Parts: sequence; structure tokens; C-alpha cells
Amino acid sequence: MRVLNAAQMREADRRTIEDVGIPSLVLMENAGRQVVAAMEAIHTDLSERQVAVLCGRGNNGGDGFVVARTLMQRGVDVSVFLLGRVSDVRGDARINLEVLGHLGITVVEISDGQAWELHLSEVRDCTLIVDAIFGTGLNAPVSGLIESVIADVNASGIPVVAIDVPSGLSADSCYLIGESIEAETTVTLAAPKLPLVLPPAETRAGDIVIADIGIPSEILDGVDGPQIELLTRASAREHLTPRTPDSHKGDYGHVLVVAGSRGKTGAAHLAGVGALRSGAGLVTIATAASCQDVVAAMAPEYMTVGLRETDAGLDPEGVDQLLELARDVVAIGPGLGQAPGTREFIKAFVDRATMPLVVDADGLNTFHGDPDRLMGREGRDVIITPHPGEMARLVGMSTDEVQASRLEIARNFAASHHLYVVLKGHRTLIATPDGKLFINPTGNPGMSTGGTGDVLTGMIAAWLAHLLDAEAACKVAVYLHGMAGDLAEADEGEVSMTAGDVAGHIGDAILELTARRRVVERAGNDS
Repeated sequence: MRVLNAAQMREADRRTIEDVGIPSLVLMENAGRQVVAAMEAIHTDLSERQVAVLCGRGNNGGDGFVVARTLMQRGVDVSVFLLGRVSDVRGDARINLEVLGHLGITVVEISDGQAWELHLSEVRDCTLIVDAIFGTGLNAPVSGLIESVIADVNASGIPVVAIDVPSGLSADSCYLIGESIEAETTVTLAAPKLPLVLPPAETRAGDIVIADIGIPSEILDGVDGPQIELLTRASAREHLTPRTPDSHKGDYGHVLVVAGSRGKTGAAHLAGVGALRSGAGLVTIATAASCQDVVAAMAPEYMTVGLRETDAGLDPEGVDQLLELARDVVAIGPGLGQAPGTREFIKAFVDRATMPLVVDADGLNTFHGDPDRLMGREGRDVIITPHPGEMARLVGMSTDEVQASRLEIARNFAASHHLYVVLKGHRTLIATPDGKLFINPTGNPGMSTGGTGDVLTGMIAAWLAHLLDAEAACKVAVYLHGMAGDLAEADEGEVSMTAGDVAGHIGDAILELTARRRVVERAGNDS
């Protein structure tokens, strides 16, 4: 699902009006009615509530006028407040404002702070507020009257339904540009916007409802500008197809996982299980020879190979042996350590490997100070899976700097190094070599525990081995990884869940995504 900025939304509106022929007044009517439909679905007692609709002077306010009229026609007690002068309302918004007058609905004009103080008690007496002050057009911090209104609404504790974006947020940024409405629900029109799906602004949006107001999907997908998409169940599910009755393990790829060292054998195991649970036909773990027996004892389903060691870590002379073992996809890095010999081993292998690579953890840390050796090339896809600290080391920045510019850094690194970046964290990002960005909505804070990234590495490698499409593999694996985490959290709680729990719920996530089995939350027993 495409995520649009303000300019892209304006262009989508224009094309719908001019090229398709749907009048702007119809789009406004659709928007207002969809907001009411969402309110009715969320608030089953809506008919018993007192609703205050706070309207600005522009099109967002026009949507609010439609909401007020529709609520009134359905018997809801509505009060309408215009934050500005009636004489300043133009276009479609003015038409809908005048309709309210014809229906005998009073619109309270609030043009200054004194008027707001006079009517504030009326707003506080309501039990639900509709924020129709600003939509996607805001690009500067609010001030004066609007800033006071926002502060008072937030302090009231009354639940707020925001139209399109909470007033005070910029549709072009996921960062807070000033004071903004703290909504319980945001009904966004036609497509999600950046501040609704990325931190820190997403915390102001509450639950998100995406309302279809009649703009064709072809227009939403076709507008020029940044290609940013929100991953959805449908976009992940389209890559999953049932296995044919005559299939065999060779049809689903052989993944080689190069991972583990003394004290970090668990990383190798978790990556291997992530690959197995994601459907890889065969999985082999290549690990330090001193760790082979330990890793092999952890699970019978994967094969193991011991790598030669020296006092300085893995023996770089063993790269030839590993290249001979490599099959369809290689995942390298989890738990390998940073011994000098190991670093040379990793660099030599990545330089010479011709098969697709998934590089994580110590595989990435090896290229600190030398990131240009980590390149994709024709016929060899490379996927890197850094957390913010690893990304920071790659680009020579602090972790805070990476977190402050996640989209730009992931997109620029992917494009300049011709590879795929899976930047892990809350709302994991996928950046592609051709400039596309995908935002993942699944997952939870309980996944902030050691080993969950190793599971993801194995998952990506497995999906790449049988989809043979790096972008699709990233999208499916990242979405399912978060979904498995959500299912694990439902069973274990976000404090107690472990990486093993995430791996153990991959199958449930796949079954739920494909609707082959509905996974239901287990009911608690109070006895």
C-alpha cells in the first residue's frame, strides 16, 4: 500500500477530478461519510455521545462539515466549531458550511483566543471530538489560537477522531514539527501518510483507518515522487503459493548459514531454525570446528560443517572450502565474532562469492570503515540486515543520527551499494537498489531480545532460496517475522518471550497469513 506525501496526495486528487471526472465535492462527501462510518464501527454507543467537530477553514474543515451533517442526520448530538471566520471559508468547504446553515445547524465562529475561552466549556462537555482543523496541507508549526486549541483538546482527555492526519503534524515528515493533536483514531483518506506509520509522530495518530474516498488505486500507485509502501497482509500473501504434490526438497533451495563461535553457538542455531521454519529444502550450518558438535546437537534437521580455525579465529585459507559448499543462498555473520582471522575470512568470502548473500551481525561489523567492499553486483543479490548500531558503524555515524534519518540513510546506502537494506527496529525498513522503501507494521517490543535478528537472517535466506526474488524475500520474511513475534507475544507476553518463541511461531504466522488455519488467542483461565 503506497504511502503518500502532501504533494502526491494533491496530485492524486487532481488526476481524479480532472482525468477521471469525479468532482471534488463528491470526494469531500465521500471523505466525511467514511469518517462517520469509521466512528460508528469504533464507537458502538455513538448515538448516545455528544460530539464536538472542530473545523478549520480549508478542505479538512469541509470534511468536518460533512461529518457534522451526517452525524446530525443520524440522530447524534453534534456541536460545530469553526476555528476562523466564516468569510475566510472558500470552495467546497464553503458549500458544505452553507448546507449546515440551510439545515439549521449552528456553526460557532471562533476567530480569536477570547472566543475560544468563551466556548471551551461547551467542547469539554462533549464525549467525543472530531479533529478537522488541518489535513495534509500543514508544513509549519501551529501557533496562536490553533496552538491553544490543540493544547486544551489534549488536556481534556476526551477521545479524538482525527481526519486524514492529526492537526499539527506534517504529512511530509514522521517527526514532530510542533504541538499536535493526540488522536485516539485517525481516519486517513485514500492512502496512509508518513507521520501515521513511523515514529515518533505515529504515537499521535492512535489507531489508523484507511478510508476509500473514490480515488482509483491506479492513480495512487502511479503518482510521481518517493516510492514508499506500507507492507500489508495482501502484499505478503501474494508471494505464498501452495506446494505442488510432486515437489521435493530441491525445489525449495539449499541455504548455507555461516555463523557461530565459542559462546555464540545459539546465533547459528537460531538462524538455521529460522531458515528451516521458513521452508528451506535443506539447511547447512558452517561453523567453527570447535563449535560443530555443540551446534549439531541443538537440532537434527540441519546439517553442519566445521570450519578450520587458528589462534586468530577462522582460517582465511578455508574460504575455498566454504565456496565449494555454498549452494543457492548464503547467510553469513550471526555470532561469528570479530577475531582478526575471522574478519579476513568474511571479507574474502564476500568478495569472491557468486551466489546471493544475506549479511548480518559480525558479517556487517567486518566492513566497518570499508563499506564499499560490501556491494551487490549483476547476478548476485546482496541483502544486509543491520540494526541501527550496525548501520551506524557502516556509514560512520552515531546510532542517534541513524535513528533520526532512517529512511534517507537506508535508501541512500541501498542505492549507492546496489544492495537491499533491511534496517531493523520498530517499523523495520526495507530499501531496494532502485530507490523503493517498504515499512513493516508487524512486530512488538517483546522482540527486543537477543537472537530475534538471527532468526530473521535465516528467514530471509530461506525465502530468497525458493522465491529467487530478493525484494519479495525481504518483504515476506520481514512481515512474517513480525507476525510470528506478535503471536509469540500473545502466548508468552512481551517481557518473557524469547527469540526461540519467535522461531516457534513462524509456522503459525504462515498458516494465519495464508488463511489455512485461523490462529486464535488462547482464552485465559480465571480459576
